[in-house]
Amino acid sequence: MAGIVECVPNVSEGRRAGAIDRIAGAISSVPGVRLLDRTSDLDHNRSVFTFAGPPDAVEAAAHALVDAALREIDLRGHTGAHPRIGAVDVVPFVPLAGTTMDECVALARRFGRAVAQRHGLPVYFYARAATRPDRVRLPDIRKPQFEGLQDLMSTTHVPDAGPPRVHPTAGAMVTGARPPLIAFNIELATTDVAVAKRIAKAIRESSGGLPQVQALGFELTDPPRAQVSMNILDTSVTSLPTVWHEVERRAHDAGVEVLRGELIGLMPLDAAVQVTADALRLEGLTRDRIVEAHFIDQAG
Repeated sequence: MAGIVECVPNVSEGRRAGAIDRIAGAISSVPGVRLLDRTSDLDHNRSVFTFAGPPDAVEAAAHALVDAALREIDLRGHTGAHPRIGAVDVVPFVPLAGTTMDECVALARRFGRAVAQRHGLPVYFYARAATRPDRVRLPDIRKPQFEGLQDLMSTTHVPDAGPPRVHPTAGAMVTGARPPLIAFNIELATTDVAVAKRIAKAIRESSGGLPQVQALGFELTDPPRAQVSMNILDTSVTSLPTVWHEVERRAHDAGVEVLRGELIGLMPLDAAVQVTADALRLEGLTRDRIVEAHFIDQAG
């Protein structure tokens, strides 16, 4: 397999800097892989790493991340605002230049089976790598969380690979293949988390809201505020500006101001162009109007 693959694992540790550094170091130690971004959140108690490279190197780096994270994280003492079922909660593979989605599906399934065998960890396949329709959506798999997963392992949550029992310290893992997404949060000038939860329910696709949008409402600290946390699965369907305006409108209807947006990890260039076009009301702004994009496209 030639080309470039991106991997965006989410791990259940966002507070212990030393542990996060060691996990990042495990990724960076693999030749041929570039660690592009790392983002940690204290309230969510979660870190997101973004790395890319040739498929074989990315697969090796994903295994190195799992090895390091399982040494560092014990879910029996883990608390945080974000739902999770595993120390290494989700490992998505994203096709970039010269790589197809089918190749990333095969990579994810191979990686997941190897992790299951190596660590005795139950593994689920999601998104394009899902083997059944009720496992396409990550929230459906993660719904019972670490604490409730074992009770469902003989019914709705029989693993796709690995043993039908939750690992005592690492829980379970989800892996799959998907297109690029944007993880984006909007913080509100209120401590009333019910406002954020109402907005999240109104805008997420599963509740009849914006297509290709997942959303939850969270309570944050230091300083206290509410947050609408989102995954935008396809910005060609629902753009980042559309999401921002909808959250802002609903917040204003509730008498609440928007404080700021927060990008988790990286975003595609075309999505950034959409934001610029919206903010400046530029009609017809496309990536071919961006100087650097011409060199990026040539390199790809």
